[in-house]
Amino acid sequence: MKQTLFALTLLISLSASAQTDTVKKLNEVTVKGYYNPQPLLRAVGSVSMLDSNQIKNQPSTSLVSLVNTAPGVRMEERSPGSYRLSLRGSLLRSPFGIRNVKIYIDNFPLTDAGGNTYLNALDVAAVGNLEIYKGPEASIFGANTGGALLINSTLKKANDLNLTATAGSFGLFQQTASLNQVTKNYNFNITGAYQQSDGYRENSALKRRYIQTSHLWDYSIKGQLKAFLFYSDLDYQTPGGLTVAQFTANPKAARPATPTLPGAIQQKAAIYNKSFFAGLSHNYSFNQHFKHVIALFTSNTDFKNPFITNYEKRKESTVGLRTFIEFATISHNIKYNIQAGLESSSTKSDIKNYGNAQGVATSLTASDDLKAHQDFGFLRVNFDIKQKLLVELGSSLNFFSYDYESYFPIAVAEKQRSFKTRLMPKIAASYLIDSNLTFRASVSKGYSPPTLAEVRSSDNIINNNLQAEAGWNYESGLRYQTKNKRFFTDGTIFYFQLRDAIVRRLNTGDVEYFINAGGTKQLGLELQTAFWLIKANHSQFLNGLLISNSFTYSHFKFQDFKNAGADYGGNKLTGVPKHTIISGLEFNFQKGIYLFAQHNYTSAIPLNDANTVFARKYHLADLKAGIRNLNIGKTAIDISLGANNLFNQSYSLGNDLNAANNRYFNTAMKRNYYASLGITL
Repeated sequence: MKQTLFALTLLISLSASAQTDTVKKLNEVTVKGYYNPQPLLRAVGSVSMLDSNQIKNQPSTSLVSLVNTAPGVRMEERSPGSYRLSLRGSLLRSPFGIRNVKIYIDNFPLTDAGGNTYLNALDVAAVGNLEIYKGPEASIFGANTGGALLINSTLKKANDLNLTATAGSFGLFQQTASLNQVTKNYNFNITGAYQQSDGYRENSALKRRYIQTSHLWDYSIKGQLKAFLFYSDLDYQTPGGLTVAQFTANPKAARPATPTLPGAIQQKAAIYNKSFFAGLSHNYSFNQHFKHVIALFTSNTDFKNPFITNYEKRKESTVGLRTFIEFATISHNIKYNIQAGLESSSTKSDIKNYGNAQGVATSLTASDDLKAHQDFGFLRVNFDIKQKLLVELGSSLNFFSYDYESYFPIAVAEKQRSFKTRLMPKIAASYLIDSNLTFRASVSKGYSPPTLAEVRSSDNIINNNLQAEAGWNYESGLRYQTKNKRFFTDGTIFYFQLRDAIVRRLNTGDVEYFINAGGTKQLGLELQTAFWLIKANHSQFLNGLLISNSFTYSHFKFQDFKNAGADYGGNKLTGVPKHTIISGLEFNFQKGIYLFAQHNYTSAIPLNDANTVFARKYHLADLKAGIRNLNIGKTAIDISLGANNLFNQSYSLGNDLNAANNRYFNTAMKRNYYASLGITL
């Protein structure tokens, strides 16, 4: 298999794993990692970087269009605000929310000990850039088989005040304000945002109130303190899935009532999420060889979900720390970098379920307390030999357990379940064949225990039979850039085999539960290219033209996958399109005028494990034009106009997989428009 992967990679590695800011040279791009920066060209892993320029080219109201430009990544939005995220895999575990991906913001774990991440709590204005690590990263980031997402916030080294306002179709309105201040050894940012929309479908309105602040204090040559906090108040309605007949007859409709169950409008189905997050980190360099980093973090969430069949209320709180010590030195043309540390977190969830009478919680039906404990120690060693061969050896030792106690309808005294300790190794290397071409390869193992939301799902039963899923990943790739730094390309081929896959099931009453149903075999190819056809020629009207393209091929199959007597082995993995192609054109003209066009082709998507129902392929075209940095005195003005789904496609941006009673489809917006005005002082 390894020889096959190597040969295929040599034949088809023709794409870029990152595009760069229009003012950067490609050889200056650095993968930050978790306190482990590397030049992108030499990075040992599959990483996609989404920088500030790419963020500016996309709509400012959602991360979906931006994140989906990275190959191997699928982000969905069943209705405005309802994010789902998959890295090289399926969304079988995620009816809503994000699981099996580890997410950090400013080096603080945003994913709680129970395995859940409220990425939708963040406003796009809070994001400075993204690094997406695809494939198991359990050796350094703990429990995951999909990968990791590192979010860097908008802390800038500038003194400015930025104000923006956006208005668009279907009642869209967003306003943001961001203040940055820098002194000799201290800088801070405070960002506030408000967003609302009526939504395309019935019962799909959204409101988000968001505030964030970052502080960085270099209190000495050796030491640095960083603080990060945010508060988010997010409300969004959930219209529910439609059958194909309902989707065809009226794609704007919310889920209608049936003879046995009321509809989404009648039950006022929605999510109400108030979340607070805080982190404090300290970075201290004892000398040129030794450094110590410690990060403390905490979060609290008040979560309410009136649903068709019940009304759930959750109080969640998390505390944790991450710390490591680093040793770095150079000896005989070999640079050594060693990091040893641990991450520990604990999440407590107080969960109560009630009857739902048109959006009002009635009698108590279930009450449970759960507390997840997730700890791991890690060791990572990097050898950089003559600045040609970069080798990374890493491993983590993972511990996971949860306590549970029931109060109603039957009292059960507190008990604990502990999972088997897991060792997650990784070996990776990149070799600089010449100054413009590198070859890389890696072998890694990942695992993911069930989340608290899977242990105690909407059937209100604590399921102690769920096992952790785990698998090995093998991959290789090539990166190449031209000497003039105008063309950069990256290709990756991988093979991932997952065992004990956790999957979601629904009974006919829409009651949710989870099982281990077998495994998957996932062979994939990721290609992306960035090419400056015209670059920084300020003497011409058109002084920049960037052509970009990404391609994802997913040959994902079930293996020994059984449920209710049916064997789905050999079927296509549910929820995964076989092909996606994202193409972009960015025109930069004189005086800050620009035009950005993007096309997204997504092939048919299997919606159930039997592969009897598919979502049709679709083509999405987006356009954005405007002027940046129009200077009037000391004030810079940005003006933009945009249009999404220009082809007016009728499609679902987030399907309900294996849906009860064939309610698979959640209609996305048809053609829509927006305009934005930004002022920087």
